[in-house]
Amino acid sequence: MALDDLREVTVTGRTALVLGGGGVAGIAWEIGVLVGLAEGGADVLGADLLVGTSAGSSVAAQVGAGLSPDELYARQTDPARQNHEFVPQGVSLERVWERMLQIQADHSDMTTIRREVGAFALATETVPEKERYAVFEGRLPVHEWPERPLVVPAVNATTGEPVIWTKDSGVPLVDAVAASCAVPGIWPPVTVGDVRYIDGGIRSMVNADLAAGFERVLVVAPLVDPTLDAQVAGLRDAGAVVDVILADEASVAAFGTDPLSPETRGPSAEAGKAQGLAAASVVAEHWAAGGA
Repeated sequence: MALDDLREVTVTGRTALVLGGGGVAGIAWEIGVLVGLAEGGADVLGADLLVGTSAGSSVAAQVGAGLSPDELYARQTDPARQNHEFVPQGVSLERVWERMLQIQADHSDMTTIRREVGAFALATETVPEKERYAVFEGRLPVHEWPERPLVVPAVNATTGEPVIWTKDSGVPLVDAVAASCAVPGIWPPVTVGDVRYIDGGIRSMVNADLAAGFERVLVVAPLVDPTLDAQVAGLRDAGAVVDVILADEASVAAFGTDPLSPETRGPSAEAGKAQGLAAASVVAEHWAAGGA
């Protein structure tokens, strides 16, 4: 699927960290990867730009808040530090996925696809929006946008149009992250003003193209996105040095059959940390100097 063009958000800098979607397991895994990278000598937490989609927006907001690697990791692996997470009841991930695939099969226009997905989300009974929102108040240790650029995509559930929020958008950080994580058919669309929004992953599970213009880009993505190769190629064609870390076999096993389960946090964080350590030397070289 091709991506629609978005109104350019002007952000300057050299390094960009792009974090993709992947549920509760994806949050833990991404944090594990970042911690492993830091321990291995590739500390990317100070990236000039943070791009966070869905689960990645939760991670990016925590990174932007300035949490140390130890603090980030403890919030995923220490039961006393873990925030409360809902377990969706009576929800079939398989049914939701089948519905998504059917919508894509029935339509070719991306805006129409996103609009149909939004209609599906709006028509699905889920947990109350207020109760789901409270989860994000607990997930994010700081509720203000960071000073450094953080980009959070979401999708208008009614029109199907994607939006990109930054600290200059006038949207509270918790609202932006909650909306970017509003998986259709699983969680309720999030109301911002008088508009309801769904998961930013409906545009792209990664949205790496939003890092255009940066010299060094690291993409950390627990789930494969069919548009990722094209996004990465576009960045490289423009001269960027891009590294991509995708979940390996051990990490996918740690996610289990339900990446929304809070029980996946510890195993996923550990698997991610192992991957981060393994990738650290290459990422450190590229992050510092831009190797081949």
